[in-house]
This record gives sequence, C-alpha cells and structure tokens, in this order.
Amino acid sequence: MGDSRVSARTWVLLGVALVVVMLAVFGLAGKSTPTSRVARALPSERLAGADVTLASLRGHPALVTFWASWCEPCKEEAPALERFSRGLHGNGVLVGVNWGDTSVSAARAFIKRYGWSFPNLRDPEQTVGHELGVRVLPTTFLIDGEGRVRETLRGPQSEQSLQRALASVGG
Repeated sequence: MGDSRVSARTWVLLGVALVVVMLAVFGLAGKSTPTSRVARALPSERLAGADVTLASLRGHPALVTFWASWCEPCKEEAPALERFSRGLHGNGVLVGVNWGDTSVSAARAFIKRYGWSFPNLRDPEQTVGHELGVRVLPTTFLIDGEGRVRETLRGPQSEQSLQRALASVGG
C-alpha cells in the first residue's frame, strides 16, 4: 500500500514537472498578449535587407519577430513569415531579429535557407529582446505606427494570425 502512494505521488510530481518544463521551453505558445507600451529601440546590427530603426517605422504598423537559427519552432514558422512579408504591399512592415545566435554565419544561412526578403537585425547579447519581454522563441511584437507595442504573439504564427494582428492596428 505504501508503494502505490509513492508511485501515485511520483506520477503527479512528474506531471507537474513536465508542465513546468513545457511552459519554460514553449511559453504560452500561440497565445497573444495585448499590451500598450512604447518600444524603445531595435538592435542596430543588420544581418540582411535594409537598415531599420524604430524611427524609420513611425507611421507604419510593424511586426518584429525574434528568432534563432537553432530554434525548431522558428523553422516551422519561417515559410509563413516570408509569405506574409510578400503580401504586405505597403500595409505594414515585417522585421526579423536574430536573438542570441553566437554564429553570424548560421543566422545568415537560416535567412538564405528560407528565402527571407524582409529586413533582419541581430541581437547577439539579447538586450533588446529582454527589454521587450522575449521569453520564448519565436516571439513577435506588433508595434503600431506610433511606436507602441500593442500585442505580443508567442510561438510560431501562421500568415492568418499575422494578418489578424496587423489588421487590429489598421494595417
């Protein structure tokens, strides 16, 4: 009888531990968190595409997505990001931010592999990502034309979820 209690308790503890690990690794995947705070800066190091700053985005809604070359969910999301960016037609801007990759060549190879045509910056020390509240990858921030973070999308997104987010700020 004592063994069955220990066994049941062990299973409960393992289940709780699994949930904690999944939340730590994947966060609230796919969940959207409404916010309204001013974004302070984007990383200054350019990986690919045009130079982008928050000042250059003023007046246009933007989606800023944080990713890494080693991130499996980022690989899952990558084709949808490119399709979404090609369909923007001036209604908004998509900016990628490589977050914490130690290898610039791995980050550039990722961009090339998925044929990304949108601007990509690099946050090697994870400074900007931490300031914005990145906890899991990928994470996408919806920034309105006035530079306010309006929504946080955690986990891989589809074209449709990105379009809905952009539409919510008039993009």
